[in-house]
Amino acid sequence: MPVLDKAGTQVWHRRTRNESLVRWFGWLLGVAVFVVCWQRISDATTWFFVWDAPRIADDIWTRATPPRWEYITQLGRPIWDTINIATLGTIIALFLAVPVAFLAARNTTPSALIIRPIALLIIVSTRSINSLIWALLLIAIIGPGVLAGVVAIAIRSIGFCAKLLYEAIEEIDIKQVEAITATGASRWQVMAYGIVPQIMPAFAGIAVFRWDINIRESTVLGLVGAGGIGLQLSSSLNVLAWPQVSLILLVILAAVVISEWVSAKVRGAII
Repeated sequence: MPVLDKAGTQVWHRRTRNESLVRWFGWLLGVAVFVVCWQRISDATTWFFVWDAPRIADDIWTRATPPRWEYITQLGRPIWDTINIATLGTIIALFLAVPVAFLAARNTTPSALIIRPIALLIIVSTRSINSLIWALLLIAIIGPGVLAGVVAIAIRSIGFCAKLLYEAIEEIDIKQVEAITATGASRWQVMAYGIVPQIMPAFAGIAVFRWDINIRESTVLGLVGAGGIGLQLSSSLNVLAWPQVSLILLVILAAVVISEWVSAKVRGAII
């Protein structure tokens, strides 16, 4: 077992009997857990379909190629809706995440005993539920369509943006804040001139990063009726129109690649 001496040099020492027993017990416990889990999975699996999967995949691939290229004229509006869902949802989430982040940060919260736990609860609750679940709930409340998708993406993004932002707020240089406070500035002036300039690069990076994620998530919201290109994908899958499905998947792939490229360029410029 390698350890470091005072000079930082790696020195090998033989494990004691107890250390070896603990190590082997850990390995045996891990193997036992794996065997039990595999047995449970195996009992719940219809292995005939697993062994037949390569033939089914080959059959679907044969049906899906070549893509139905003429169908692309009907995908312009759905992919535009998908981009709008991601963009509007991100903007709404950022507007709501900023105050939540300031309330959750230890150095800016008005009350560490009451306000901060509530803000942290909002962050955890919005992050813990997937956007598809939010979409299903919102479709039952406000009906199917793009609006449900926008709100679902916004709610899902609040916790993500607020968590990263409040961590950035807690890591600011306190000396700059103290210097502005010493001039007699009010609480809002300290926030505007001492805190906000320090977190703006992090805020911009978080916004672009979350928009990139939301582009990916919004492509599948249509599968539950929340608008976007996922709705076309669901319709094509329901009628087994595999050439349309392959074309839609290519369009989704292109949209994700472009959003990734834009996100990387913007983050590179910020950093």
